[in-house]
Amino acid sequence: MSMRVLVLAGGISHERDVSLKSGRRVADALLDAGCQVEIREPDSELIGHLIATRPDVVWSTLHGAVGEDGSLQDLLALAKIPFVGSTAEGARLAWNKPVAKVIVERHGISTPKAISLPSSTFKELNAESVLAVVATELGYPLIVKPAKSGSAHGVNKVTNAKELGKAMIDAYAYGDLVMIERFVSGTELSVSVIDLGGGPFALPAVEIVPESGEFGYNERYVPGETSYFVPARLRPSELAQAAEIALTAHQALRLRHFSRIDLIMDEKGTFWFLEANVTPGLTETSLFPQAVVAEGSSLSESYLGLVEAAVR
Repeated sequence: MSMRVLVLAGGISHERDVSLKSGRRVADALLDAGCQVEIREPDSELIGHLIATRPDVVWSTLHGAVGEDGSLQDLLALAKIPFVGSTAEGARLAWNKPVAKVIVERHGISTPKAISLPSSTFKELNAESVLAVVATELGYPLIVKPAKSGSAHGVNKVTNAKELGKAMIDAYAYGDLVMIERFVSGTELSVSVIDLGGGPFALPAVEIVPESGEFGYNERYVPGETSYFVPARLRPSELAQAAEIALTAHQALRLRHFSRIDLIMDEKGTFWFLEANVTPGLTETSLFPQAVVAEGSSLSESYLGLVEAAVR
């Protein structure tokens, strides 16, 4: 009897469109693998539907808080419904970028120096004075990003005080906690990790070369805006090191089934951890599917393997 899989897609986050595209791609791959697939939006009737139909597996492609902050994972676990992806614990650790940085650093992984500022602190302690201290200690250029968001929403590279203030306002539109991080120049990489039941392993690293020089939302999801090289154009020893770092981060953050670890290698050959993605995009331009195909597997085969791992 074929597996019954409920794919959750859409939602109300800023990444709704990405989620819808990812959900459709996952559903198509699982249909090709022989599964029975239903795609559903999260809504007020979702929990009742899950309890009434009890699918064999839920695969959430929801982005933003509803899909990545651990709450959905907790609900599914309480209802004893298997699901693809990390547990609530792993989701919470990776979703909070400042927390993720602290954890991976404790496991010996370099990550750019940063500070996190809640909107209350930013306002109460005099924004201008706060940013002056940050700029002096971290130095320009800087990367400003929401501490809990994805798809490069609210992410800006800044080179002066005027840009920094504007970027902070932009980032606060996506959440009340913003991270300011020292910019690292180098080769941008994404290393996906997958575990089909025999233990996690790293897929081929994807090298990211955006035409604009910055890997923003359009560069991620508009075909032709970014060139990708899989595997990345690095020496074998560097590729091995990137894979080891990704695996260490995946395990340190207690992630499960699959994840995507974003890194950058500077001119000296040092790898820097940028963030971990507990729900990687799975669209036609997304990095995880590219890595799966480069490894020699079909999406149908790998996605079915993840579904089966969830049931086990």
